[in-house]
Amino acid sequence: MKSFEYAAPESLEEATSLLAAQWGESEILAGGTDLVTCLKQRLLHPKRLVSLRHLKDLRGIESSGNSLTIGATTTLKELAAHDGVRQHFPALIAAIHAIGSSQMIAVGTVGGDLCQRPRCWYYRNGFGLLGQFNGESLIPDGQNRYHAIFGNSGPAYFVHPSSLAPALIALGATCKITGPRDASRSVPAAAFFQTPKAANERETTLKPNEILTAIQIPLNGAKNATYEIRHRHGLDWPYVTASVAFKLDGASASSARVVLGHVAPVPWNAQAAAKVLDGARINADLAARCGQEAAQGANPLSQNAYKVQLVKTAVKRAVLQAAGIKTEA
Repeated sequence: MKSFEYAAPESLEEATSLLAAQWGESEILAGGTDLVTCLKQRLLHPKRLVSLRHLKDLRGIESSGNSLTIGATTTLKELAAHDGVRQHFPALIAAIHAIGSSQMIAVGTVGGDLCQRPRCWYYRNGFGLLGQFNGESLIPDGQNRYHAIFGNSGPAYFVHPSSLAPALIALGATCKITGPRDASRSVPAAAFFQTPKAANERETTLKPNEILTAIQIPLNGAKNATYEIRHRHGLDWPYVTASVAFKLDGASASSARVVLGHVAPVPWNAQAAAKVLDGARINADLAARCGQEAAQGANPLSQNAYKVQLVKTAVKRAVLQAAGIKTEA
């Protein structure tokens, strides 16, 4: 990797002051499970790394009367072990346990999971974020079996790699962000992610000199679940993920959200599928219709049409799990 300056500030204000105003000049180091790989592969060439290791206020989980706040440098292991998370948010627990690598769970952070770069093999092999050669995308006619089936009209065809993002969006979470001179803002998790239109853009709405500091999740009693379909556990990423959340009044659902992962350049909010649930009694037939609706509008590439059926299955099983209805093996 190329040489760089390393900074370990003692305060959040100092940390933001050390970040550059342009992407590529500086990078934030938390757990490092993705960033170190990007540096070794020379995908990123920052002049400075700003470590968050001394910023204790960014780590930990606090519960208030109506919400739970997760510090961005809280590890996935700490998140999965927290009693409040285990009680209220099984969707998050399932997403973490599905990662399969105890090392990544122990070191990786919540903020790092949300801000990690795409795992697209074109990007990881030096063809840029959009997988282009001589200005043309290599993906539509290339090896695209793991790429997007939604939101893939171009130029981005990769899928968002976050394990936690679909569940956090389904749960109605909010991202807390701090910039220079302690300027702060809050962004709904659904609006935190964006599809890049150019190779020098990023996959979140963070500015280069901003830091994701916390994620706040409402404690509203919503039933929730995450169902992933993978080739195998370990270091592989899923083919498809479905996270759902809804409130139950008797057996009828309300305030439903259905969010897909690993099918689009951003976590994919399947709003039409959620409408199938609202006001309806949850059962196997309804869950199947929800899965069918979630797959509507898919635009498979030459090698990834199999993902359409996986969306239907993952959504159906996530809905049934959230409602406490036993699913088939």
